[in-house]
Amino acid sequence: MSTVRNLLLALALAAPAPAFAAAPPSDLKLERVVMLMRHGVRPPTKAQATPEGTTAQPWSSWTTPYGDLTEHGAEGARLMGVYNRTFLASRGLLPREGCAPAGEVVVWASGKSRAIKTAQAFTEGLQPGCGIAVAHPDSEDNDPVFHPLDSGETIDGAAALKAARRMKPGLAAETRLHAADFAILQKVLGCDRASKAGCGIARTPSSLKANPHEGPDIDGALAVASTAGQTVLLEYVEGKPMDQVGWGRASKADIQAMLRFHTVKFRYEARPAYVAERYAAPVAKRILAALNGEADTGRLTLLVGHDTNIAALGGFLDVHFTAADYPRDDPPPGGAMGFELLRDVGGRAFVRAFYAAQTMDQLRELQPLTVANPPAYAYFPIPGCGVNGDPTLCPLETFRKIVGAKLAAPAAR
Repeated sequence: MSTVRNLLLALALAAPAPAFAAAPPSDLKLERVVMLMRHGVRPPTKAQATPEGTTAQPWSSWTTPYGDLTEHGAEGARLMGVYNRTFLASRGLLPREGCAPAGEVVVWASGKSRAIKTAQAFTEGLQPGCGIAVAHPDSEDNDPVFHPLDSGETIDGAAALKAARRMKPGLAAETRLHAADFAILQKVLGCDRASKAGCGIARTPSSLKANPHEGPDIDGALAVASTAGQTVLLEYVEGKPMDQVGWGRASKADIQAMLRFHTVKFRYEARPAYVAERYAAPVAKRILAALNGEADTGRLTLLVGHDTNIAALGGFLDVHFTAADYPRDDPPPGGAMGFELLRDVGGRAFVRAFYAAQTMDQLRELQPLTVANPPAYAYFPIPGCGVNGDPTLCPLETFRKIVGAKLAAPAAR
């Protein structure tokens, strides 16, 4: 019976979040959009992607500097911009031809080079030749919006660790539930029994480690698995030949299985309410300001950061999403969590949350994105919202109260 229960729990954790039709009712007019975008494809952030001895062979090489945006990643972001020009014009938000009036497109990026370059590529596709400025911090070490804990904001590390330990089902259960994913990972890394290599990681215990002034880190097998899965994904969406994707041992289905470790990592490191409601607060403030039409926001406001920002915002709002063909709650490279401001004929304003992203193969092959071949665009519900049986529609005033309450009084330790 315990095996059956574990299987059912695993299926529940892997199940996609509900997705809803991409076309809102015709009586709702789109007035504003704000998007929080993850940067595009990059190499690993360091030469040794995973610790020495965790793979049977060295990781593949990249020509782009570690952690920077690749040319392929920049083109993927540009293609998303090209598509959004047509898509948002069809909904009346941007002009079909020429440049949007000054101030109607506002772009802010993290201080990291990969985020700045992603914003520039997307914007050039969206408004080619229009000179849309990408605002960003002067230094990546002073980034209070996307890296608030590096810029003076602090979290009680002990309280954050306790909050992470309260998350369900817990690391020991995660390891058991993801036994099949570990088997796939070890095959790809060359560490399965058939290879007789002694680099298996599944037997390494996983634990949560406190940090003095920020959220906790996962140590052990689950941490290595998350990084390894992401690295193989990046090889795939970069368009590398398949014999260089996971050493030629990874199929697309294998990659999707390994990516589930990424969401496990975020569940404990970024999504606990105590952590998320502090880490995501600067981004949440900007999103709320954009939906309110405050100064320095536009009809389209684009915030370009990192997957950690999106994971933390997911925890802040307690939302779940499925982006394209990625696992539940996994933010794809170049994808975006977004919020539409809509108004009905009576003047009432509503917010709808969505996730937009290229599929793995659209990004791998740099496919042109068109009406016939669009990126994925799916709405998802925000807890505490819902109008007339539609869980994805949230009155603006309700959204303000939800976000405002968390900003004013974040979750206690």
